[in-house]
Amino acid sequence: MRRTKIICTVGPASNSWEVIQGMYQAGMNVLRINMSHSTHEDAERAFRWIATLNRNVTYTVPILLDTSGPEIRTGDIAEPLRLPRGSKAWISSTANGAENSKMPRIEVNYPGFNEHVAVGDTVRLDNGLINLRVLSTDKDALLCQVVDGGTLESHKHVNLPGVHVNLPSITTKDELDIRFGLERNAISYVAQSFVRTADDIRRMREVIGDRHRWVKIIAKIENQEGVKNIDEIASEAHGIMVARGDLGIETDLAELPFLQRQLVEKSILARRRCIVATHMLESMVEHPIPTRAEVHDVANAVEQEVDAILLSAETSIGAYPVRAVEYVRRVTEAQERLGGLRIAHSQQSDSHRQQLAWSAVELAERIAAAGIVVITRSGWTADILTNCAPPKVPIFAFSNESHTRRRLALNRSVYAHRIDFSSQPEKTIQRCIKILLRREKLPEDAPIVVVSDAVGLGGQASIQIRKLRLVAQT
Repeated sequence: MRRTKIICTVGPASNSWEVIQGMYQAGMNVLRINMSHSTHEDAERAFRWIATLNRNVTYTVPILLDTSGPEIRTGDIAEPLRLPRGSKAWISSTANGAENSKMPRIEVNYPGFNEHVAVGDTVRLDNGLINLRVLSTDKDALLCQVVDGGTLESHKHVNLPGVHVNLPSITTKDELDIRFGLERNAISYVAQSFVRTADDIRRMREVIGDRHRWVKIIAKIENQEGVKNIDEIASEAHGIMVARGDLGIETDLAELPFLQRQLVEKSILARRRCIVATHMLESMVEHPIPTRAEVHDVANAVEQEVDAILLSAETSIGAYPVRAVEYVRRVTEAQERLGGLRIAHSQQSDSHRQQLAWSAVELAERIAAAGIVVITRSGWTADILTNCAPPKVPIFAFSNESHTRRRLALNRSVYAHRIDFSSQPEKTIQRCIKILLRREKLPEDAPIVVVSDAVGLGGQASIQIRKLRLVAQT
């Protein structure tokens, strides 16, 4: 079974029953709603499609709500503005900045913009396609020279590499979007944009509230502050997303492969879920097959043993959303046959449960088990087993909690099933075996390793070796 999960972003190209169903059949494990480009009506439609899908499939598909976060954008531009290389332009945060100048003026939506930028800093517009260098500053505006020219339109992204901006980590829009998802009991994850410190995660947890504590936070690392503070961020977040779009603008693009490797390693060693995102198969927005470089990029992330690969424009606005998922699945399966870097094996087992999980993985590999069965209420033991990164043995999680099953859909190697626990441990195990034989089509009499934090003797976690064989209950 495939270890690496696939996250698909819903959008105009995919917010229909036919495409949602097609992406699931092609390999989708999690659906992402990007609130930077989605309305509540769009989200409501996606909620309905996923609810319908989950009533008819083996593995539950959870929803990841991705927040807009604090964004700096250009204002209204009446006509496309040409900015040739070497030309000069003013940038201001008010309508009054450089109003008498004959040079073009670019307005941004960040009050006090010029107060945080110094001479020599770089201002990047439209996702880094247009770059300006600051020549001078005054009370209301910045005078800049165009380094990389282009044509600028309204409401394009503005990035300030290395500049600390005084923006709230969670906007009013973010809170409204999150509340919308929580009220409908529709989301399992919140992807928090532009995380800079652990305090940002703590604030997000307050927004989600204890009532929805099962909704987990994925910290998107998109700037130099996030990279610098990755250790403290990982200690608070449930997972890390290497968001290569803004990260490649906010840092030296040539260092992005190193930063990805560093962030993935730190996430794995901190025992956090890890997602790699942005431009995985970008050419498939327009073309039916990916480039060779994109195939290698996906394979590289799989070799690093990330939990999931995220498709953005490929499935939200692309011409071939289902086909893009198929290619990720095919590349993933091919790379997994070759093995990974096994970064997780340098972890220290610093608790009884972690030692138990490592023992279960080693035992399963030694006896060539058909799978590791984990019986769990909270999903905690399944998380620990995921952190051990078994290279060949799938993990089958059985839980009576719907929130747990939805959450585990993101975990590498884990496939979750619904089960009703019995007061008799053996009956619960037999129910698991029945599902493995009938739904997973595992061979009868194949060995499995059973790990339990829900039905162990005396409430203790336990490991057993079993055969996939149903036993008549008296």
